[in-house]
Order: sequence, then structure tokens, then C-alpha cells
Amino acid sequence: MKSILEYKDYRAYMQDYYDYRKSHGAFSWREFCKLAGFTSPNFLKLVCMGQSSLSKIKIAPVAKAMELVGYESEYFKHLVLFGNAETDSAKKEALVEMDRIAREHKVRVVDRDAFQYYESWKYPVIRELAPMMPGAQPRKIADECKEYVSAEEVRDILAFLVKAGFLKKDGEKVYTQTEKAVIGSPEALPIAIRSMHKEMGNMAVRAVDRYSASERYFTGMTIGVSEATYSRIVNEIDICSKKIAAIANESDNQDQVYGLNFQLFPFTNKIEGANHA
Repeated sequence: MKSILEYKDYRAYMQDYYDYRKSHGAFSWREFCKLAGFTSPNFLKLVCMGQSSLSKIKIAPVAKAMELVGYESEYFKHLVLFGNAETDSAKKEALVEMDRIAREHKVRVVDRDAFQYYESWKYPVIRELAPMMPGAQPRKIADECKEYVSAEEVRDILAFLVKAGFLKKDGEKVYTQTEKAVIGSPEALPIAIRSMHKEMGNMAVRAVDRYSASERYFTGMTIGVSEATYSRIVNEIDICSKKIAAIANESDNQDQVYGLNFQLFPFTNKIEGANHA
């Protein structure tokens, strides 16, 4: 079966382990549970089905039952912590540890670059700004940002963007964007992006009073929706965002970096028994 370092779901790994053992000889959920120290003969089956969770205290016995040792056992521990985490910070902490272990053993499982890229508005903004200013010193790039960023931060961010493949260095302080998109595992990227959404939202609030109407565009509405119309609206926003990206990419002479945020969120609870006539 696949290396545990290729997994991001501990239940999937446990199920694959069980299926592998069963396909190579007599093996049952009862035996699996007994090896891990459970009295219930089907508890691990319930875990794999998502009907129960593996507690911290049982991580080590289950890992031992699956003959995981060393870094594999350590990776399994963080795999379980990630799967059971209830907060973004806990999920991120577990993912970073999984990434560290995978990197050390030459397998890249989660995209830690996505976490760093979305850590601050400074990364995507400087990725857009640097190619517009060939030959510019970090201080000059920093001075062109509306929000504060130091020259040292710009220097470090540029180094990261080049190393991670988001920018290509074509000469002394000359940068071009690569084709590479910011990607990550389905588990990692939403957590990273949520942090960026919060930061961008705060910047948008400041922009209301900071810039004149000719420099910024704000509009909003309060609407009643159903589950079906919500899905249709989200789809339209997605289509619109792709069209806007295409329009922006048509230009070869960009001279400013803008942020565009679409926001659709509930003002109320869902009303049960509302009149749908």
C-alpha cells in the first residue's frame, strides 16, 4: 500500500491498511481492535466510517498495531490531530508538522508555501508589484505600497517568491511572474485563505474612508435568498471573478495593484417554515 506520507486523512489510511491486511490473509476488525487494545470488536471500523474518532491516548497503540515506527508513527499522530482538530489554528499546526516530516523524508504532501503566501497581503501584492518596477530597490517597492511594509520585509518576500516559484528573477532586481498558481492540498488551502480573507476584509474597511470615490468602488445589498438561489448567486460570482481576472490579464501595461473582494454572508439565521410561495 501507499506510504503513510501520501495520506491526509487518517481514516483513509486505517481503512487502506485494513483492506491491505485482509487481502493478504485472514484479518478482521476484531483482530485489528484487539491488537490496538480495544475491547469493542468494531470500534476501529466505526472510526474508519466516520462514526467515531480516535482519541489522543489511543493514537500510539493504533500506530503500533499498524506496525508504524519512527517518523511514520509521528506522522500518523499529526494526521489524527489534523483530522480531529476543531479550529483552524490546530489544523494548521498539524499540517505544518506533517509537511515537515514529509519534507525530511523526501515526500511533499501538503503545500506549506500556500500558508506563507497567504500569511499576509504583502505576498500577493508584492508578487504583482515587483514586475511593474524592474530594477527597483526593496525600499522603493515598499514606498509604493499603501499599507506599511518595510524594505527588509520586501527583500525577504521577494526571496521567498522566487524560491517558491511564484516569481522568476530575470536580472538584477528584475522579476516576472511565472505561470505557477498558488496551489495546496484541499485540506491546507482553505485554512490559509481564511486568514487572508480576514486581513483583506479589515483593509477594505479602512479603504472606505481612506480613498476617494474615484479611487475605490464599493456597493452592497441586503437580499433574501433560498438555498437554491444562494448556489446560483455563488456560481455567478465565480463566473464574474474569472471574467475580471481575464480582463486584468489582457493588459500588458499594469501600473497599479488593486484588491477585489466578493462578499456574500448571512445576516440572519435560517427561518424554518418561512413562506416560500
